[in-house]
Amino acid sequence: MTAARTFGELKREGSGAAQGVRDEMRRNLLRKMAAKEPLFPGLLGYQDTVVPRVVNAVLSRHHMILLGLRGQAKSRLLRSLTTLLDPQVPAVAGCEIHDDPFHPLCRRCRDLMAERGDDTPLIWITPDERYVEKLATPDVTIADIIGDVDPIRAARSGQDLGSELTMHYGLLPRAHRGIFALNELPDLAGRIQVGLFNILQEGDVQIKGYPVRLPIDVCLVFTANPEDYTARGKIITPLKDRIGSEIRTHYPATLEQGVAITQQEAWTERGATLRMPRFVREVVEGVAFAARRDKKIDRRSGVSQRLPISALENAVSNAERRALLHGESPVVPRVSDVYASLPSLTGKFELEYEGELMGAENVARELIRESVGEVFSVYLGSADLRPVAAFFEGGGSLRLREEAASEEQLGHLRRVPGLMEHVAALGAAPSDPPPVLVAAAEFVLEGLYAQRKIGRSDERVFQAPERHADDSDAERLERLRRMKKQVN
Repeated sequence: MTAARTFGELKREGSGAAQGVRDEMRRNLLRKMAAKEPLFPGLLGYQDTVVPRVVNAVLSRHHMILLGLRGQAKSRLLRSLTTLLDPQVPAVAGCEIHDDPFHPLCRRCRDLMAERGDDTPLIWITPDERYVEKLATPDVTIADIIGDVDPIRAARSGQDLGSELTMHYGLLPRAHRGIFALNELPDLAGRIQVGLFNILQEGDVQIKGYPVRLPIDVCLVFTANPEDYTARGKIITPLKDRIGSEIRTHYPATLEQGVAITQQEAWTERGATLRMPRFVREVVEGVAFAARRDKKIDRRSGVSQRLPISALENAVSNAERRALLHGESPVVPRVSDVYASLPSLTGKFELEYEGELMGAENVARELIRESVGEVFSVYLGSADLRPVAAFFEGGGSLRLREEAASEEQLGHLRRVPGLMEHVAALGAAPSDPPPVLVAAAEFVLEGLYAQRKIGRSDERVFQAPERHADDSDAERLERLRRMKKQVN
């Protein structure tokens, strides 16, 4: 059936005035739940925590705010709310605020409908057109959000400045009959936050200079960081009081959830030749988990989920570059490629005082080492690797150059007694191509190094472990050495 193009056609189809947008969202949510349709697809790790609270807020017709640290998919969740809007709704053609033809708000639409009646032209707007998003910054003005007098429009149209036809509509009125999302609400100046009071409480706004209140139909959603770690501002108390639901977001609760999110978001599909070991994915994800609990990193600022996503992409690129240099296939990332992704790690966390002394790169290296040790314990925690450790303790050494071809690396690795016997636990078979075997064998050595059972120099020479009275003393000595180097 062809969509109505005029107001008269719309009425003849039996359509009446549209529901309020929050009633519309509630209706569509109830329909999806009754049909067992997935809610907010693509949001992993939130189904049992955040999603039920969002559902409750929508069912309650609440405006809402998402509180969470950076990189917790707050903006994605807000944008996914458009899935609760109707596929299309009619609006008066040419209207800046998508007026409902049954209840037009702006003077231009009221005059047009009075003049043309059933011949008033319509357009049909989609959910994406009904979603308006703004990043709050300190320079945002009340004119940007609510609106103001437009003297240029008045001059061009010959209208008096007091005429409603000279209104400049801000972003909030332009979200009429839709969703208005405001990211980083604390960054909005307090006097601008005051301008949101009426729409939250009374359901209308007033544009400066006009004695007219516009009953805007909008669902307001906000995001904010719960910790004011940048001292940029805060949400004023009367505004918080008017927001119906406050919903806390969070980072992945388990490594498996984190791996699934990173796998979904990271650009790793570089072609059919890529073979991604599971343990590499887990090492990359483990870096983020280690960073979130590390005392040298500011927990109030958070460690974004973008850290493992960027790190995995960088590790794959490093492996891809090496494979191109040597004409190898498949492309298989190694733990050494995770170390090569340091540029994608160091800018993703804020350091505390001790971390500043050590330097971001040294902190990132420690995080990778910690993650490797934890993943190694899962795969090979009960394996008998004493022959491998004995080789190095007896004076043996092995240098694994990051840029070396896999055939060359594999020849060196086979020299270590018992090493290749353990690659099967990592999903590698003896018949696999050299890049796969090298990635698995290197991980075994990196795991032994992470657990201080063998040593490794900065030039990637595996050797006998350094001996200290105890590990805690060794850690303190290493920290002091790095701190001194950093200061010098």
